[in-house]
Amino acid sequence: MSSFWNLWIIGLTFANIIFALWLLKSTTKRKSGESSAGPETTGHVWDGDLAEYNNPLPRWWLGMFYISIVFALGYLALYPGLGVFKGLKGWTSANQWSAEVEQSNQSTAPLYARYKDMNVADLQHNNDAMATARHLFGVNCAQCHGADGHGARGFPNLSAANWQWGREPDTVVETITNGRQAQMPAWGAVIGAKGAASVASYVQTLSGKTTAGPDAAAGKEVFATYCVACHGEDGHGMAAVGAPNLADEYWLYGGSAATITETVTNGRSGQMPAHGSRLSPVQIKLLAAYVLSLADSANAPGN
Repeated sequence: MSSFWNLWIIGLTFANIIFALWLLKSTTKRKSGESSAGPETTGHVWDGDLAEYNNPLPRWWLGMFYISIVFALGYLALYPGLGVFKGLKGWTSANQWSAEVEQSNQSTAPLYARYKDMNVADLQHNNDAMATARHLFGVNCAQCHGADGHGARGFPNLSAANWQWGREPDTVVETITNGRQAQMPAWGAVIGAKGAASVASYVQTLSGKTTAGPDAAAGKEVFATYCVACHGEDGHGMAAVGAPNLADEYWLYGGSAATITETVTNGRSGQMPAHGSRLSPVQIKLLAAYVLSLADSANAPGN
């Protein structure tokens, strides 16, 4: 913040406090020559005899206004509020947040200590661990993936059989810890609108759709030229680079011809935020076990 704006904020703040104090004093002081005999009115009269009295505020109410001014001055001395002045206590919201996180971590440390030496597979079969992980998921993951993990448009369904980056425990831990950045390049300028539409028709046939457009054969050639490097010849994708499987029934942004054409033409960009700085290794391991349990339950035989 520049010196000008710093002084501007300080001056404006004190000007408001001084004005409030002046306003209180000027409106409660009786003017010289005014008589105190009889009730004072504002001069407004309705229906001939209904007058508006000009009664002063009660003393206790007036005192509260003065107390609020004193409180404001004390607050500005102790806490941030005057430009870049940090206050005598040196308080910041970041320090407050860090202190509360540290306090929370200390209080929950005994709870997570019991899971420290367990691997992801063991945690999946521990009811207490999954109950704890369910709460962690609700606080940290449900906003994007939904309370049931089924996701939404642009947010992966964690109960699906195939995952974009793979379902190995170590991979899931890596995803939660460091996040992921998915990037589908835009091909519209390279293959044109007709090429994008034909690729969309061909891609629909990979997942068994029989309603694909008539350009599917031409789209296969375009796919072989531009798409196999990431998605593979059979369209099953490549988890190592986050290339989705195009041969199943799950679509992150939608499987209609129009949506696939839009994806091919303009590309897509998705980001999974890193949680390594917010969650402990044990918490991340619990979350990995929980999301894997969602997929295992949904794709178990008979479901």
